[in-house]
Amino acid sequence: MTLNLLDRQNVTDGAPAPAACPSSNKRRTQNAEGKTLVLTGASRGIGHATGKLFSAAGWRIITCSRQPFEGSRCPWEAGLDNHIQAELSDSRALQHAIAEIKERLNGGPLHALINNAGISPKAADGTRLNSLNTPVDTWKSVFHVNLLAPIMFSQGLFHQLTLASGAIVNVTSIAGSRVHPYAGTAYATSKAALSCLTREMAHDYAPYGIRVNAIAPGEIKTDILSPETETNLIPTIPMHRVGTPDEVAKVIFFLCSEAASYVTGAEVPANGGQHV
Repeated sequence: MTLNLLDRQNVTDGAPAPAACPSSNKRRTQNAEGKTLVLTGASRGIGHATGKLFSAAGWRIITCSRQPFEGSRCPWEAGLDNHIQAELSDSRALQHAIAEIKERLNGGPLHALINNAGISPKAADGTRLNSLNTPVDTWKSVFHVNLLAPIMFSQGLFHQLTLASGAIVNVTSIAGSRVHPYAGTAYATSKAALSCLTREMAHDYAPYGIRVNAIAPGEIKTDILSPETETNLIPTIPMHRVGTPDEVAKVIFFLCSEAASYVTGAEVPANGGQHV
């Protein structure tokens, strides 16, 4: 799960999904049959909504997170069989997860990789960790999950992405471009680095037919959004509301679709105008 709500709670990519999602078989479209997506942080929030949307469009979804997949909570097709449990802050576990994904692909193409998982630790009392009080170990774990994991997934699945002229979407954050009242310094800095990485990857991967973009969510309504976040930040949002995971998922879907075939190196803000 990627931190997109930026509240005062500790958040990891492995939290359980908040509610069951309906079966999407009846809503499938034919033009996406046979396409495969690798999605990190799919258990809740934006990741959960993204998996549902791609599944509804007929995509095969391979997920990766630190928690086991709860099939009853999100019954997209073969969800249990296509889930890989791995601690993304552990380099060896990450390498093992990539090897497992390759095995599941069985030499076939990968049409999209969405690097959505992320963590934003808080202090013991729930307050924001800033540049003065963030422990070194916290910096290391945050950057490993939020920055190094996307690098390793992208490099590790490069060949499979070239087979499909695939797309990579990195989920960054509004906190990567401004000081946020709730997002910690390590989280914000890692997302700023991921934005820069997106541009570098777009340049490096383009000759191989792979597009690389990012989406930078602002305040998005999920079960971790604190009441004070809504109260304090809605007045700063021109649209005067928080967004929904579905709204972010639709932008991610666009970036992975043929409609975005000439879009690469972009970072799309999804924040109701909060950045203006």
